[in-house]
Amino acid sequence: MAKQSSAAAANRPRNRKQSFWYRENTVGYVFILPFIISFLCLTLIPMGLSLYYSFCDYKIGSVPKWLGLQNYLTLFTDSVFLKSIAVTFQYVLIGVPLKLIFALLIAMLLTKPTKLQGVYRAIYYVPSLVGGSVAVALVWKQLFGSRGPVVTFIKTVLGVTGFNFFGSTKWAFLPLVICNAWQFGSSMLIFASGLKQIPKDYYEAAEIDGAGKFRRFISITLPSLSPIILFNLVMQLISGFMTFTQAQIITNGGPNYATNYISLFIFTEGFTYQHMGYACAASWVILVIMVAITAVIFKTSKAWVFYASDDQ
Repeated sequence: MAKQSSAAAANRPRNRKQSFWYRENTVGYVFILPFIISFLCLTLIPMGLSLYYSFCDYKIGSVPKWLGLQNYLTLFTDSVFLKSIAVTFQYVLIGVPLKLIFALLIAMLLTKPTKLQGVYRAIYYVPSLVGGSVAVALVWKQLFGSRGPVVTFIKTVLGVTGFNFFGSTKWAFLPLVICNAWQFGSSMLIFASGLKQIPKDYYEAAEIDGAGKFRRFISITLPSLSPIILFNLVMQLISGFMTFTQAQIITNGGPNYATNYISLFIFTEGFTYQHMGYACAASWVILVIMVAITAVIFKTSKAWVFYASDDQ
């Protein structure tokens, strides 16, 4: 009897701990349940369906017809799709570095102590809030249109006659790149917070050793910001591959598919031509390309990204 009571007493705290553990886990699962449901319903299940439809001849509201790899084989012989890949890479390779350079330069200016520093940051961040809207795209279309102020300046001041951004396959992408670079607010704020974390002792020691401003920027600022540059680079690459609003509103992919970026190609195939299976296949191809590029960036980052823990 005594042995049984002592055994029960020994087990009682353990049961209490287990009950507490289960209760705490239950509360945690209840709190993350909205995320789990939204992730399943809005991300995981749609991705699974998209992958399945990419192997089918499918129109919205119809029964999918299995085609196997036919959609993927057709994509790589489709000149419009290949042109879309090429112009998207052109947009990303020019637009993303330009955006990051602007963001870093403005961040360096705004980290200098001034009374209106917060106001300046808010003003520079506004384009990132409204830059992807249809209204701004329409304004941009008027600015760079054949009768807009930018083209008028080029014709009257520079003396270039007959110039038209949106009528030239060579220059139609430039207004879209500038519009993208104009939306540097989010990257700027991240760079500004990173600049504040760099110890001032580094700059003081370099200045005592006779290093100029450019040398301090190359040897101290850029290496110290390299983790943030990596983050901004990856995020802006993803954003660049998904650009849609400006291309659809300003140029509608023209002229001659010069701005028919991959997201616009997918939208047109899926919703205009009702080739939803074909559009899903294009989506998965561009996803694989983005994953491959991101993997290469992370793989090579060991050579140019420096962390504080590396010095220890």
